[in-house]
Amino acid sequence: MWIELVGSLPGPTVFQPPASGESLQRCAAALGHELPADLAALLRESDGIEGEYGAGLVWSAERIASENRTLRTDKEFASLYMPFDPLLFFADAGTGDLFALLSGLRRPDVFAWDHETDSRTWVAPSLAKYLEWWQTGRLKL
Repeated sequence: MWIELVGSLPGPTVFQPPASGESLQRCAAALGHELPADLAALLRESDGIEGEYGAGLVWSAERIASENRTLRTDKEFASLYMPFDPLLFFADAGTGDLFALLSGLRRPDVFAWDHETDSRTWVAPSLAKYLEWWQTGRLKL
């Protein structure tokens, strides 16, 4: 479903091989919570999706775990930014800004985190719309 959805959108995309069940389990263990169902389903089809110029439309399970662990535990980040625990980062805009789902909440909304202002702005009602709007240029930061 996810490969077909993203593949039908304009713009170049590169799909990775599917994430293994073990990889998704390691990611969830590193995060301390399960991945949202849509994100886990997408990763089961493609363990990361690259867009134009290598932009990380969706990171691999390993990168999701690594980036979130760093953002949540780095002492310098803790002194500069509001807590990242409520956010589950899964992609980047190629500018330093990141995209996140809400961890622990059963809301599918996607937010953009601005690394310069620490703002967290709603950008899409779901992972599918985020991908659609990003690839069609409708998503504005």
